[in-house]
Amino acid sequence: MGRLDHFQKADDMTLSPTGFLSIGAANLEYRMLGPQPQDAPTIVMLHEGLGSAALWGDFPEKLQAATGAGVFLYSRSGYGASTPARLPRPVDYMHREALDVLPKLLDQIGFRRGLLCGHSDGASIAAIYAGSHQDHRVEGVVMIAPHFIVEDIGVAAIARTKTAYETSSLKEKLARWHSDVDNTFYGWNDAWLNPAFRNWDISEYLAYIRVPVAILQGADDEYGTMRQIEIAQDECYCPVDVTVIPKAGHQPHREAPGATLAAVQEFANAVLRVDGSQGRVA
Repeated sequence: MGRLDHFQKADDMTLSPTGFLSIGAANLEYRMLGPQPQDAPTIVMLHEGLGSAALWGDFPEKLQAATGAGVFLYSRSGYGASTPARLPRPVDYMHREALDVLPKLLDQIGFRRGLLCGHSDGASIAAIYAGSHQDHRVEGVVMIAPHFIVEDIGVAAIARTKTAYETSSLKEKLARWHSDVDNTFYGWNDAWLNPAFRNWDISEYLAYIRVPVAILQGADDEYGTMRQIEIAQDECYCPVDVTVIPKAGHQPHREAPGATLAAVQEFANAVLRVDGSQGRVA
């Protein structure tokens, strides 16, 4: 994996297509697609627990082309080419990301208006942020395969993933995407398998989200059930648009990219008042 060599200055409001942002003690790799935050709404993408900026694949490019909005994605500390995380991760690591890192990042990129779009852990981080910050710049939240509580099915799947990492080619595959693959994997896996994590519950944040929410859930998600959707519908006072994607598991943007893109595009176009047929922001 090639290392990016451009570091973005905090006072430079023009983001390069690729680079690094310095947030606290960490250098976080990023990609910026389409118009700059000062010129158009921005969709900020938050990856899953074993993801990175690169592991979104070509979904961000397709989303940018479909909406005309800017798309900003980055690798959190411990992922991709970003600074490794200090281990063990605390069980509240997603809270820390949402309450400390993400606010600084949004300010540093000059975020003015747009959406948060998170997958798995990233969706949980987006929910915590939106439920704890009355940030007028965030006009909607997209959550792909979110988790708000810990379910037995998820813990069992994560335990199986640990076995696969230690006995199969999974480690080699992940090492293509992460500069310190053990830091990435065990930072996530050990936190979720920590017995204290069984009490992790972020449903209280949902009642304080004041913008529309879109939830996309694979019908065959091995890490979570429809209980997660029911919690959001019960707790949220804001509109909740649910799309269940048939024959998709935990990564619908990879397993059913057409249906996933269509759902996110429709939501973004409506919330951001984007003319998707023209690829421009209205």
